[in-house]
Order: sequence, then C-alpha cells, then structure tokens
Amino acid sequence: MRQYLPIINWLKNYKKEWIGGDLSAGLTVGVMLIPQGMAYAMLAGLPPIYGLYASTIPLIIYAIFGTSRQLAVGPVAMVALLISSGVGQFADIGSSEFITLAILLALMVGVIQFSMGLFRLGFIVNFLSHPVIAGFTSAAALIIGFSQIKHLLGIEIPRGKVHETLINIVQNIENINLPTFLLGVAAIVTLLAVKRLNKRIPGPLIIVLLGIIGVYLFQLTSLGVNVVGEVPGGLPAFSFPMVNIELIQRLLPTALTISFIGFMESIAVAKAIQKKHKDYEIDNNQELIGLGLANIVGSFFKAFPVTGGFSRTAVNDQGGAKTGLAAIFSAILIIVTLLFLTDYFYNLPTAVLSAIIMVAVFGLIDVAEAKHLWQTDRRDFVLFMITAVGTLVLGIEEGIILGAVLSLIVVIYNISYPHVAVLGRSKDGKIYRNIQRFEDVQQLKEILIIRFDAQLYFANVNYFKDFVWAQVANTKNIQQIILDARPINNIDSSGIHALKDLILDLRQKNIQFYMVDIKGPVRDKLQKGQLIELIGKSHILNNIPEAVNLIENASHPLDKNRGYATQTNV
Repeated sequence: MRQYLPIINWLKNYKKEWIGGDLSAGLTVGVMLIPQGMAYAMLAGLPPIYGLYASTIPLIIYAIFGTSRQLAVGPVAMVALLISSGVGQFADIGSSEFITLAILLALMVGVIQFSMGLFRLGFIVNFLSHPVIAGFTSAAALIIGFSQIKHLLGIEIPRGKVHETLINIVQNIENINLPTFLLGVAAIVTLLAVKRLNKRIPGPLIIVLLGIIGVYLFQLTSLGVNVVGEVPGGLPAFSFPMVNIELIQRLLPTALTISFIGFMESIAVAKAIQKKHKDYEIDNNQELIGLGLANIVGSFFKAFPVTGGFSRTAVNDQGGAKTGLAAIFSAILIIVTLLFLTDYFYNLPTAVLSAIIMVAVFGLIDVAEAKHLWQTDRRDFVLFMITAVGTLVLGIEEGIILGAVLSLIVVIYNISYPHVAVLGRSKDGKIYRNIQRFEDVQQLKEILIIRFDAQLYFANVNYFKDFVWAQVANTKNIQQIILDARPINNIDSSGIHALKDLILDLRQKNIQFYMVDIKGPVRDKLQKGQLIELIGKSHILNNIPEAVNLIENASHPLDKNRGYATQTNV
C-alpha cells in the first residue's frame, strides 16, 4: 500500500517542527502560482482562469501519489506551448472547442503517463539523450519568448514560425503601442531585479499587483493597454471531458509528446532536489503514476496538462518544504483565490503576464550547455544544434520527433560500433593496456590482444570480425590472437556463429585463438553453442598474463587436427 500511496510514508512519520516549513513554502509557491498559472494558461491559448483551475486539484492528487516531497506540480511554460501548438491545429485559440480539446488532452496525457507507470515503462524516456533535450528546450524557450512579443508590443501578429514572427514584427513596427511596450519592459526589468536580489521574493506577484494598480490609477486601458478583463470566480464544476475517438486520434501525437517531455522535466528536477534530502527515494514509475493521476483527475475539474516545474520546485525547497503538505497548502491558497479574489484581476495587463513568461523561459536557453558540448564532445554539439535548429524551423512537435530519431540513431550507432582496443604489455610485464592511449606499453610480437568493450551480438558482430581481420592484415606475423572477454557481458546466437566462423577462418591461416576472463553467463552460452570444445579448454584461461605466459613458454608441437597447442589449462 505504501508503494502506491507515498503520502502514508510521510504522514506516519510527520514531525511537528515540519509544519512551519511546509506552510511557509506552500504559501510562497501558491503566491507564485497565481500569476504564473494565469500566464501559462494564456501561453497555452486558454483564458487565464484555467491556469488557476490547473493549480488546485492536480497539486493535491500528486501530493498523495507522488514520491517527491518538494516537487511543485502545476502549469509550466513548455507544456503550455505544446498545448498551444498541438491543439491550435484543430481549433481557434481561446475558443470553446479549443478549451474542450485542451481538457481532453489532459485526460489523454494522464492515461498515457499512468499506463507507463503501471507497466513500469519509465525507462523509455532514456532514449532521448541530454543534448537532444537541451537543444529542444532551448529552441522551445525561444519560440515561447517570440510568441509573447505581440503582447509585449501591443500589436496583432498571426501565429507562425520564429522567422515569420520576426517578419511580422518588422512589418507592423509602426503599430507598436508605446504604453504597453514600456509597461512590459518595466515588468521584465523588475522581475530580473527581484530575482537577482532574492529568489524567494515573489517577483511575479509584485509586478501583477503593480500592473493592476497602475492600470487602475492611470486609466491605461484608454491608452490601448490590453487587460485580462473579467475573470469568473468560483471552483470548477466536476465534469467528464468529452471523449471522441476521432479527436483522440488527432491529439495523440501531442499527448505523447507532452507525456514524455512533461515527465522528463518533472523527474529531472525531482531527482536534483532529492539529492539534498536523504529521507526518501524517487521512484520513476510511481512518479509516472502520480503525474498521470494528477492529470486524469485534474481533467475532471477543467485543468489542462500539468507537470513539475523547475523554478517553483526550487522555491518550494528553499522555502523549507519537507513533505507534500506544502503542495496542499499551495492548492488551498489557489482555491481561496478562486472563491474570493478573481474580481481583482480584471485590470491585470496581458503585457505583465507576457513578461512573467519571457523571464521564466529565459533560463531555459542553455547557452552554457552548448559551449560545454563544443569543448567536450563535438558529436553531441551537432545533435544539440540540429535539434534546436530543427525545432525552430519545423516546429515544436516536429522538433521533438527529430530529436527522438537522432537519439535512436546515436544509440544504434554506438551499439553497432563499440569501442575496441588492441592491448600492449607494460615494461614490468604485469599490466596490459590500450596501445593507443598509453605510451609505456608495447604490442607483443606475433601475439594480438584485443579487448571488445560491449556485448557481442547481432548488431556488432560484423564490426567485430572486420576489426580483427583489419588488425591481422596490418600486423606482421600474427600467430596468436587473445580475446579479452572481461567487458563482454552477453553473447547471442549471432555472436556464437561469428566467433565460430572467425576461429575456423583463423585456423586456415595457422593463427591460434584464445579467450580469457569469460563471465559465467557468457561461458554458459559458449558451452551450449559448442564453442568451448571448438576453442579448446587449454585456450580458455583466467587472464591475459596467464595466456601470454602459456604461449611464450609453449615447448610442444601443435596438434595438426585442431590447430592449437594441446597443453592442459594452468
């Protein structure tokens, strides 16, 4: 029961001294969520009130079923952008149909994540490499930022790619509303200043309050400054999302993308925070169940897809959160806001919400990672850039598909062309190392020692054989080959056949074959494949020095039939 209801673990051991930290952190995050939730709802193409709906029930559900005690679940910029781009293909932004599809999307995301957790499929997200994720996130952050420029400038710009947005801005430059622009710039500067001063100060709430007061006192709406307008109060009524097979088929690519991206963002920050706390563990599959249920139940209360957010989680941890009770306090604050405070958001400028979004996503542009990859791994840098440029040019969903394909190609390449080393002996004769990396080792005459750093199976057997024959061709007078099998942890039928063919072909050239340091499971498969008998027990030894010693001290003739010495194992 505790495995599926992690809340039992921290409730049973709850300490009185934790209540202060949970309450303080919960209220702080709740204060952040009010403006952020409304801003991200606008980014998703929904009325701002839906951001508050998504900040209530999902938080409580995750606190019950999630394993992280500091993760702050709710609306996030990345998911909001995916909602806008995915649902926007089938309905006009902000329309009732759009809202219906966004809520259905939450249900679909929840079902996908819950199913993945139930069937323990959390490992699937490992196929998206870090450079691909970083490139996609950086490009998505730029797309989000450019999508908010129209609100910042007070002009109408149709939806489109980044380059199309830039062209439209240039074409409409004379229509910029100066008061809106100045208000947005002031909001950005204030947010950055507050963030630098103290990250625990609720900068978004401060500029929301200042924006509302400014609009009211100076009648900025008369100068063309757009405001949120009427925000309906009260809690969302319970209702089942409209389920339609045709709509589900249309939304499935977006739902899958949000499921993976949302989980990766959530699990990354959850594990980063958990390292500071040693009193609990993160369970990947239970996290999928917790996020899935948060989205499923949230969809019954008009919530759009949610996940764990970086900035709010950091604030939650810094605020002293010890358990999921902090998230429940945050949800209670949002509920109070929905019941009693929505009227006060009428004069909230949309430029202020855009400023909140732009500052929040600015940190997602990972220039430092790009520099690091350029210096350390050019291949990963190319992956980063291809994914980033592909996302900018092709679009969000196409970008993540491109990244996934690139990740799989890299995986396939790495397993097809693993690292293989030719080993040489040190001067003292005790250590055998890669001759390409160590200058103090020397390759033995007439003896080729190979270390294959991977399992030997269908994906790489041809590369293995090609490498061996290339070494034989490039090295004079090879009489013996020693395969260091220490890194080989598995071998399949293709590997068995490849070894058999290699050994027989080597004998035609009077080259003896030895294997050393074979692991038990691999030895069992060699036995079943009758390779132990083919190689000869005398040529299967414990380590390289033992094999070299046997070869160098051999004083008896070769067995003409088998092509190798018949001396017993030592």
